[in-house]
Amino acid sequence: MKSKLVFFAFATISLPVLAQEADKTPSVKVDPAPVSRQAGVITSFAPVVEKVGPSVVQISTSKNVKPGARSRMFDDPFFRRFFGLPNEDEPQDEAPQPDRRDGRGGGRTQKEALGLGSGVIVSAEGHILTNSHVIDGADDILVTITGDKREYKAKRVGNDPATDLAVLQFETKPAKLKPITFGDSDKLRVGDVAVAIGNPFGLSQTVTMGIISATGRRMGIIDNGSGYEDFLQTDASINPGNSGGALVDVEGRLIGINTAIFSRTGTNLGIGFAVPVNLAHSVMDSLITNGRVVRGYLGVGLQALDDALASRFKLKSTDGTIVSSVEPKSPAAKAGLAAGDVITEINGRPIVGVSEMRMLVSSFSPGTKVNVKYLRDGNEKKAEIELAELPSRKQEMPAAKPDIVEPDVLDGVTVGDIDEQARKKFEIAEDAKGVVVIEIDDESASHAAGIRVGDVIHEIEHKALASANDAVEMSEKLKKEKELLLRVSTKGASRFVVVKEL
Repeated sequence: MKSKLVFFAFATISLPVLAQEADKTPSVKVDPAPVSRQAGVITSFAPVVEKVGPSVVQISTSKNVKPGARSRMFDDPFFRRFFGLPNEDEPQDEAPQPDRRDGRGGGRTQKEALGLGSGVIVSAEGHILTNSHVIDGADDILVTITGDKREYKAKRVGNDPATDLAVLQFETKPAKLKPITFGDSDKLRVGDVAVAIGNPFGLSQTVTMGIISATGRRMGIIDNGSGYEDFLQTDASINPGNSGGALVDVEGRLIGINTAIFSRTGTNLGIGFAVPVNLAHSVMDSLITNGRVVRGYLGVGLQALDDALASRFKLKSTDGTIVSSVEPKSPAAKAGLAAGDVITEINGRPIVGVSEMRMLVSSFSPGTKVNVKYLRDGNEKKAEIELAELPSRKQEMPAAKPDIVEPDVLDGVTVGDIDEQARKKFEIAEDAKGVVVIEIDDESASHAAGIRVGDVIHEIEHKALASANDAVEMSEKLKKEKELLLRVSTKGASRFVVVKEL
């Protein structure tokens, strides 16, 4: 049985806080002191639970269902049998009569329950942190506080799918409100005790205990792998309904928002993931101030270094990240960065890989000036770059795909000039220069290196290509080489590729 990552709503980089407007900044308690790590025996976590329990809430969501629509529950054969309805694949003598129980009988708009999750009260103004997927698609959000039998309506302040975080706020603030105190997730160490509090399976105020198993986990599970991830991993038991709940330290300070588990069955196997509180705090403040998360933007495509690329770029290690492309008129372009540069530091912080750099750049506010250290042809260079705001990306539908035939190159690779037909067929940007791969032999070295039909080859051995003829001539000159360094892009995403003789 395959393992899978599961997000639940029932059915380490220091991140600077983004600049805020004074009148919108929430009153949040923060205690950045490191957790006490004195040796000894902990006999009870009751004081921690008593301190934190009132800050952790249950969230229930529902969706408005129009007359004539049918609840998703009735797609389940079990529930259809329970209510005496025939299964849709069973033969019927006559059309079924409208049944108000499944929403098909007309009348006023009905409520369809979506699910249960958890949340954490984080400010004196009544703000609640939870997961974006907990409230996804909800028209109504109700919050239940421990010890209070009332349900309170909450409004959506904003959500950020890229980090799977959302901020809610009580529509009417309860009389007794106990915001949690934030810790400092950058000071956590593997092995520190962690306590998870939430509402698994709708069981309110369930408490489990474990340790911090790892920090800085990046699983590619948020926003189709394009999200900003820096998970804490814990073995504190997390189950359906825990999403959006609190992960706290032994002093009752919030260190993470429980988000997902790795599981074969959909229930806990001891591998859970939480968004660290420092990231959550930054995202929360931006959502409250701007209604969205405003991220810094450098304007470069990034590629991880491996041993082959490090060797070709004459680097001593695989630390850092290659600039695979530079967006025209971007902050990086204005500062003179170019494809092939290797970024090693930003504001004095070493860059280990692509994920770390994306997280770091995105954490700065637009307009922030950062000092970038990079290598070009083995020589160290520096640049001060003023970051812009990360633009939103719009995907265009691919156009018709005409046939193109051009000469053979690179042993099994057929390339063509980039004309209007090619741009439409392969979704190539207007300013892209080079040649497009029209055909490729599945057994070729280029295919083994990851090159595919529709890729654009911009450079061979750092020499720019202007036409298919250029590519043919250059490959003829280099045909005796056992490996070639190419700069290639797929639908605008540029990267360097080492093609080795098979």
